[in-house]
Amino acid sequence: MKRNIKRREALLYHAKPTPGKIQVIPTKKYATQRDLSLAYSPGVAEPCLEIAKDVNNVYKYTAKGNLVAVITNGTAVLGLGDIGPEASKPVMEGKALLFKIFADIDVFDIEIDCNDIDGFVQTVKNIAPTFGGINLEDIKAPESFEIERRLKEELNIPVMHDDQHGTAIISSAALLNALELAGKTVDQVKVVVSGAGSAALACANLYVLLGVRRENIVMFDKDGLLNNIRTDLSDLQKRYTSEINYENLHEALKGADVFLGLSAGNILTPAMLMEMADDPIVFAMANPVPEIDYDLAVATRKDLIMATGRSDHPNQVNNVLGFPYIFRGALDVRATKINEEMKMAAVHALASLAKESVPEQVNIAYGETKLNFGREYIIPKPFDPRLISVVAPAVAKAAMESGVATHPITDWVKYEHELLERLGSDNKMVRLLTNRAKNDPKRIVFAEADHLDVLKAAQIVLEEGIGHPILLGDREVILELKEELGFDADVPIFDPKKPEEDARRLEYADIFWKTRNRRGISLLDAQKWMRERNYFAAMMVNHGDADGLVTGYSRSYPSVIKPMMQLIDKAPGISLIATANMMMTNRGPMFLSDTAINPNPSADDLAKIALMTAKTVRMFGMEPVMAMVSYSNFGSSDSPNVHKVRDAVAYLHKYYPDLIVDGEIQADFALNPELIQKKFPFSKIAGKKVNTLIFPNLESANITYKLLKELYKTDSIGPIILGMDKPVHIFQLGASVEEMVNMAAVAVVDAQEKEKRKNALRSLS
Repeated sequence: MKRNIKRREALLYHAKPTPGKIQVIPTKKYATQRDLSLAYSPGVAEPCLEIAKDVNNVYKYTAKGNLVAVITNGTAVLGLGDIGPEASKPVMEGKALLFKIFADIDVFDIEIDCNDIDGFVQTVKNIAPTFGGINLEDIKAPESFEIERRLKEELNIPVMHDDQHGTAIISSAALLNALELAGKTVDQVKVVVSGAGSAALACANLYVLLGVRRENIVMFDKDGLLNNIRTDLSDLQKRYTSEINYENLHEALKGADVFLGLSAGNILTPAMLMEMADDPIVFAMANPVPEIDYDLAVATRKDLIMATGRSDHPNQVNNVLGFPYIFRGALDVRATKINEEMKMAAVHALASLAKESVPEQVNIAYGETKLNFGREYIIPKPFDPRLISVVAPAVAKAAMESGVATHPITDWVKYEHELLERLGSDNKMVRLLTNRAKNDPKRIVFAEADHLDVLKAAQIVLEEGIGHPILLGDREVILELKEELGFDADVPIFDPKKPEEDARRLEYADIFWKTRNRRGISLLDAQKWMRERNYFAAMMVNHGDADGLVTGYSRSYPSVIKPMMQLIDKAPGISLIATANMMMTNRGPMFLSDTAINPNPSADDLAKIALMTAKTVRMFGMEPVMAMVSYSNFGSSDSPNVHKVRDAVAYLHKYYPDLIVDGEIQADFALNPELIQKKFPFSKIAGKKVNTLIFPNLESANITYKLLKELYKTDSIGPIILGMDKPVHIFQLGASVEEMVNMAAVAVVDAQEKEKRKNALRSLS
C-alpha cells in the first residue's frame, strides 16, 4: 500500500518535539570549569596556534574533516521548483539526516539567497574553510553546471552536485550489470534518453566514460529531439545532438537497447517497448510515476531488465546508494576534489557488490528467500550494511591513485573496521524490520483501539503497509477518534461488550472452556472473561481470526500478560516464556533478556532464555554474540547468584558449542572487546562485539533497559515475548506511538516466522 502522508502529520513531524531534523551535539566533556577552559579560553588558543603554523592541522584539532555543507539556493527543489532558500531548508535538513545515518557524516545545511552564478560561487568560496566537503543540491540547470565547474576548479575540497552525479553513478552501476545479463557490449548499444536536464546529462556523460559511444546516445527533452537545428540548447546539451532526425520518441526507440527516463510519467507506451531490441534495458526513473508502469512493462516484455526510482519495485536507482559513501571515502583521505576516477570507482564497486552473496540480514529485510544477481537484482539494496565498507574504500583508493588524496590510508583492514563501527544505531534495524513486515503484512489486533495513540499507531501500520489492523474497543469512541485523526480507511472494529458480538463471544468462550474445564474454569467464567478485550483478542488469534495481537498501552504488564498465558499455549518444545528488548544503542542493536517476566530464573531457565533470545536475534538477521552478565568475572565471586550464571554457561558450552556465548562476566568487560581480549583471552567472546546480554534476574534487566531508554533516549523495541505459540506482544504502559508501530511490526514478522515453521513442518509430514 502506498503511504499517504497527511499534511498535518508531515507538519507535526517537522515541528515537534523540536523544530527541524538536525542539531549540534558537543563531542567533548563540558561538565567542569576545567573542561570549559580547555574548550574555549584559554585552552583553545593552543590548537589555534598549531593551525596557524600549518593549516592542515585544522583536520587534527577541529571537526572540519567530517563536516559537509549541503548548499542550495532553492531554485529546483524536489518536485516543487523554485521555492526559495527558506522553503528549501526542510529538504536540506533531510539530506543532512541521510548523510548522518548512512555514513556518519556531520552536515551544516546552508541556504543562500542568491540566484546569480558569480555571487553564489563567491559566497560558497567565502565559507568553504569551515568544511571538509560541499554537496550542492537542488540548484536549477544550466546554472548548476557552471556553479559546480567553478567551485571544483577554485576550491581544494570535494564538491559534488548530487542531483546530477548521484543518479548517474547509481544508474551506471545498474547499466553495467544489465548489459552483462543481456549479453551486450557497452560500445555497441543504442541508448535513448527522455529528459535533458542536469541528471540526464550527467548520466549520459558517465555512460560515455563507461564506453557508450556518444553517437549512439539519442536525447529528447520536452520540446523534442536534441538536434543541430535547435537554437535553444545549452553547450552541454549540444554534445548530445543527433545526426539522425528522429520524428519522435517512438521512432528513436526502434531497435534501441537502453531507455533512460528522467522526465515524466507514462510517456513510454507498451507499443514503444515492443519496438526495442531483444533483452531491452529500461531505466524509468521519473518519480513518483515512472515513464512506464513496472507491472505493465514486465507484462509487455518478458525479456525486459528494468529499474525505477521507486522502492516498491526491484532495482531501485536511489542516490542514497552513492553520495554518503562517496563523500565518506573522499573525506577520509582528505581529497581535494571528487573526480571522474572516484565516481567510476563507486560505479564499479556498486556493480560488483550486486554480484556477491547477500547477507541474510538483507534477505530478511526484503522478504526474499535469497537475493541473487539477476534481472531483478542488478544493484544493491539501500539497506545493505556492506555499502559503507565497499563503496567508501573504493572511492578512497581511487582518490589516492588519481593523486587528489592528501591523507592516504595505509591500513585498509583497520579502515574497514572503523567504517563498520560508524554504522552505530541510527535505527537501521527499525527500517529493516518494517520493510520486512511490508513484504507480507498480517492481520494484527489492536486491543485498546479506543485510545487515541493506539488508534494512531494502527493508522500508521495500515498506511505504511506494515499490517492489516483489527480494532478492539468501544465502537463509538473508535469512530469518533478515527474522524479526529482523518483515519477514513474501512477496517474491522469489534466491541466485545456489545450484543452484536454475542455469537462470536459465546463461541470463543465455549472453545476456551472446553480446553480449560479441568483447570478450574467454568463456562460462566469463560463467558465473562470473553467480554474483556485482552481475552477476546487472544481468542481471535487462537481461533485464526487474526494473525497476531498487540496490547498493554493502558494497563500494567502483569495484568495484561495473565490472559495471554492462560489462553495462548507455549510454542512446541518450549517450557518457559520470557521477554527481550532490542535497544538501539550507539554501538548498534543490543538485545537484553529477560526484561519482564521471570523474577529470579534458575540456571536451567537462564540457558533456555539465552537460547530463545538467540533465536530472536537471528530472526532480525543478526548472529548472536552473547554475554551472560553478572557482578563477577569468571570466578571472581563464589555466591549462589553467580553460580547459576556459571552453570547456565557450562550447559550452553556443552550442548550448544557453536553458540557464541560466555560468562559469568561483568557488563563493562562484556561490552569492551579489547578489554576482554586482554584480560580473558580464553573467552568465546574475546575480541568480539557483543550484541546480546542475558541478565541474572528480572530486576537487573528491567532497570538496565529503562535506564538506557530514559537517560540516553535510546529507542527500544519490546519487551518482545519469547516462547509463545502465537504472535502476541505487549507494550509497556504508556508506550509511544512509534513504539507501538514497531511492536506491531515485530508481531507481523513473528507471524511470518511462525507461519514459515508450520508450513515447513507440514511439508515434512
